[in-house]
Amino acid sequence: MRIVGLSTYMQRVGDRPRLLVRVRTDEGIDGWGEAYNHGPDHALVPYLDYLFDFLVGKDPTRVEYLNQLLLRTMRFPQGAIGLAAIAAIDHALWDISAKALGVPVYALLGGAVRDRVPLYCGLYAAPDPVECRDLTDELHESNGFTAFKLHPYRGDLHDRRWGDVVRESADYFRAIRETCNNAWDFAFDAHAKIFEPIKAVQLGNALAPWEPLFIEEPIRPEHIPAWSRLRSELTVPLATGESLYSPNEFLALLAAGGADIVQPDICVVGGLSQMRRIATIAEAHFVTVSPHNPMGPLATAHNVHFAAACSNFALLEYKPDPTSWCPDPYVPVDGHLDLRPDRPGWGVDIDEEALATDDYVRWDRRVPLRPDGSLAFV
Repeated sequence: MRIVGLSTYMQRVGDRPRLLVRVRTDEGIDGWGEAYNHGPDHALVPYLDYLFDFLVGKDPTRVEYLNQLLLRTMRFPQGAIGLAAIAAIDHALWDISAKALGVPVYALLGGAVRDRVPLYCGLYAAPDPVECRDLTDELHESNGFTAFKLHPYRGDLHDRRWGDVVRESADYFRAIRETCNNAWDFAFDAHAKIFEPIKAVQLGNALAPWEPLFIEEPIRPEHIPAWSRLRSELTVPLATGESLYSPNEFLALLAAGGADIVQPDICVVGGLSQMRRIATIAEAHFVTVSPHNPMGPLATAHNVHFAAACSNFALLEYKPDPTSWCPDPYVPVDGHLDLRPDRPGWGVDIDEEALATDDYVRWDRRVPLRPDGSLAFV
């Protein structure tokens, strides 16, 4: 079996753009992958076309060899766009390899260590407590969710003194606990908006009395010693990793004692082949993996198979957005995604007729301004 073609499809999931990749073989077995769109979205397409020149005529079942080949095509370490492109190809190769054998992808990883994959639901907002109660009750009733992720901020971070921001966040979480079902877990994503580590410590510890599941990425990822300080001074679990790209970066973070939970994105770090390395490093540091996954149903499928075979996996982020191109996504039942042992590859179908319609939507992050006109962090 040989690789003969690569196609890209710029689509959407909810209100966000997503790029799908299909790798074709001379035996009619195709594989699918989803790339993370860091922006500019269309930069991925020529990059993927460039990488295809290294793949054409190769055996697609040599997944590790081809993943390493693509990583080593560049003299310098790959960055965001390069690794997202490699991730999509890597996933397509795993899909082909599993389909050729008639087994799910996780069977190629040593088999399942769990029967289903536990989830938390990303709400990506800070709804008022009564609204939050109604929404989480509804999500529990429909899909069995018992864990959710919120924003900790109740307004602009920069238009009043920091002590008020911290107090408002603490008051908000107290109200959430008093209003919502006490059985629910709530995590908080701080979105790397805080520059000073001491302020991140103040915010996290203010939330501590009401037992957050974790506080996620309160500061930028670049300076590893700051993460060591955070973890030593916080009294809540510290999670991070969506902005880190390589096993080496995760090794540096964990060797410094910088996280309780790591959150690599399988569509960012170079695919399942690299994700497994990161998980092994985390396991050696007694740290669990809770993948970043605000993505589409194909990326969720990639994560399901990773989680199925990963001993130190904890929870998978899940964003319930509709698509036109995946008719049979993994759907939460009792707060979990069930494995599909009778379906080869990723276990989902892609509607190619739907992909024939250009459903691209542009989405740009807005950089906030402080009151003095200087730029804050996204």
